[in-house]
Amino acid sequence: MEKLAIHGGIPVRETKLYYGHQYIDDADIQAVVDVLKSDYLTCGPKITELEKRLCELTGAKYAVAVSNGTAALHIACMAAGVDKGDEVITTPITFAASANCALYCGAKPVFADINEKTYNIDPKDVEAKVTEKTKAVVAVDFTGQAVELDALTALCKEKNLVLIEDGAHSIGTKYKGKGIGSIADMTTFSFHPVKTVTGGEGGAVLTNSEEYYQKLLLYRSHGITKNETEYQHVSDGPWYHEQIDYGFNYRITDIQAALIISQLDKLERFTKRRKEIVDRYNEAFSEIPELTVQEEIPESDTTRHLYILRIKPDLLTIDRRAFFEAMGAENICCNVHYIPVYRHPYYENAGYPKGLCPKAEKLYDEMVTLPLYYAMSDTDVEDVITAVKKIVAACRK
Repeated sequence: MEKLAIHGGIPVRETKLYYGHQYIDDADIQAVVDVLKSDYLTCGPKITELEKRLCELTGAKYAVAVSNGTAALHIACMAAGVDKGDEVITTPITFAASANCALYCGAKPVFADINEKTYNIDPKDVEAKVTEKTKAVVAVDFTGQAVELDALTALCKEKNLVLIEDGAHSIGTKYKGKGIGSIADMTTFSFHPVKTVTGGEGGAVLTNSEEYYQKLLLYRSHGITKNETEYQHVSDGPWYHEQIDYGFNYRITDIQAALIISQLDKLERFTKRRKEIVDRYNEAFSEIPELTVQEEIPESDTTRHLYILRIKPDLLTIDRRAFFEAMGAENICCNVHYIPVYRHPYYENAGYPKGLCPKAEKLYDEMVTLPLYYAMSDTDVEDVITAVKKIVAACRK
């Protein structure tokens, strides 16, 4: 049996392979340069162009581009009317922003458990967590796979709740042939560097509601309007504007917008390659009894942002941490997504106990995020597979 690198053996590869990496080509660079040479660095035409492209891509009627995905979630909650004393239901298997957006509005995050096969929020547990205080559901498309939108939409309509889909992972994903962004009451995107397309930073909120759209525009930019029909006083002149609501400086720059537009030109290629890698991983790992691969619902045509491999500690002589460290020694740099939100000290100190969502906590203890990004070569992919198989073979009970 081949000796593991962590025990002094030869690593699978000589150079480190990271779990995620942006892909920037000459077209992306030129798009940014063109903006830098233009008259507008921010609040210019590239933002409008980006919003139009996002609508064309997803089928949504309206898009509001913002500074990052967290800002998108915040103003989506504001537009939904989330306020002090309200509750917002979300998943614990997500980045903290999916819950923090409720806190920003003075509301209480409530955590519903996951489906143990898909790792997405379980609509049945969402329903069980609804109270008279519930205002909205923030449902996260974890890894890029769409949540069970039919069930969640029906539940939110029945309970008079606003459905906010956190699509930070799922740009390019479709649900029953419809683009993510065109289905929920509001959908948020993130353009962080490890996402499928990037602007360095950036985010967006998509909606089919003109009412939400107008609110989102205000909240993005200090609550200020230059629309004369909304003025409460007589205009003093062409420079005039009014702050008519409470808002923030969540504006995105034309520099970022130009990069995202250029990246969107490659989305079809990005999607195709990510699917190829996921298929190869699934083929390699699905027949190994010590491992579990994430299941997908048939309704989701997924552009996968993350690849989650789940180990079965009962069948191995090592736990997740040891597996993670062994992969690192083979020069395969993994990650873990995510620590359940309520396990962070801030939430613990706010009174959230361990054990709230047993399925989510068990998943956290067993999962590792493997490398997945467009620029991975076939050799890179096979190195990951070789490393996983090497470790499993050496650590079987």
